[in-house]
Amino acid sequence: MQFAGQRTDPDLNPVGEPVNILVKMTDDALPSPGAINVTGITPQQTLMDGMSEAEFCKYVTEEIFTPDTCAVGYNTVRFDDEFMRAILWRNFYDPYEFEWKDGRSRWDILDVVRLTRALRPEGIEWPFREDGAPTNRLELITKLNGVSHEHAHDALSDVYATIAVAGLIRDKQPDLFKFLYEIRNKNDVKKLVNLDEKKPFVYASGRYSNEFNKTTVAFPIAPARNGNVLVYDLRHNLADVEKTYPVVKELCLNKCPAVAPIGVLEKHDGWKKIGLTKEIVEQNLQELLKHPEFAEQMRTEYEARPEFPKAVEPEAAIYEGFLNDSDRIKVAAVRNADSMKLADFNPEFDDERLPELLLHYKGRNFAECLSESEMEKYEEYRKARLDRQMSRFVNELKLVKDKFIKDELMLYAESLM
Repeated sequence: MQFAGQRTDPDLNPVGEPVNILVKMTDDALPSPGAINVTGITPQQTLMDGMSEAEFCKYVTEEIFTPDTCAVGYNTVRFDDEFMRAILWRNFYDPYEFEWKDGRSRWDILDVVRLTRALRPEGIEWPFREDGAPTNRLELITKLNGVSHEHAHDALSDVYATIAVAGLIRDKQPDLFKFLYEIRNKNDVKKLVNLDEKKPFVYASGRYSNEFNKTTVAFPIAPARNGNVLVYDLRHNLADVEKTYPVVKELCLNKCPAVAPIGVLEKHDGWKKIGLTKEIVEQNLQELLKHPEFAEQMRTEYEARPEFPKAVEPEAAIYEGFLNDSDRIKVAAVRNADSMKLADFNPEFDDERLPELLLHYKGRNFAECLSESEMEKYEEYRKARLDRQMSRFVNELKLVKDKFIKDELMLYAESLM
């Protein structure tokens, strides 16, 4: 519903004007009342002030994700980027190219924050929850360090806050900041997390315990799907381990993991900060190496896990295969066609997901180009989808306290139905 960004140079100085865009809610989706309650942006506001999804995708691919751009955010690799892929896919754009093509890349400040807090916290004030547990919420870090962040969860305000926190770490811990930026690409991560020459490394991840700021020493043990690597947490001795989670986890090389050579622990009381010693890590590593069957067992177990359930609709089938070259040409023709061309445009796709996806794309963005029979099919799909979402919508709506937002959402749902 909202996209915001600010282009900067490598020194985080702003380049050009910020971007702050609303995207129209489509008529086949009931929004999340909980999300609307946080942002305060109603569906009606998006219809009044927003771009269509097709217009938005054309804008971001041509104006935002330009060659040699690194897209940076706060928890964007595991959250926002998934939304970006989904909207690109359902609007007939390649869902991955914005991450890698033409010198493009991505990075995530959240894991940078985690590793900085664990290893080099000096010079920065760090927030804690009421129960005393550490927290890395963006709005709390900015508040403690005197950074303006007046409208938390407003996209543009969050952008400015992310730039400020990145600048804070760069200024206080420039070596760590530079190292993590330079190792953001999967091929560089692979040099450190290497199955050919296995060695322990420092790893910060949201899956690890808060007690030591989400950071441990890990060891690569086996390959995983999609070129990922299974790693073992050397905080634990295999002889004492009863459960594999979170002792073994999948490290995704292409998700900018916060990793570093084990040598970083030799300075600034690094071992003490993460609650480990060289002796404990060596002892646990030797125990692990005595049991090569454990790595094979983990590899087999992870391979057997289903990645995604079969999608009900083509919009959610994004990960069920790549397009062939023939379909990629036809997909480009779809997104480049205007309403008049789309009216009589029904290419013979090889991929079974695309004919239905095209019908929905037309219905959401160019309803005026649907034939009578297409309109009937689209309405049938739309009603079934809204029916599936209704119980979740109603249950979430009960928790919304703001009367204006509640009334607006009820009116919006009635208008869709």
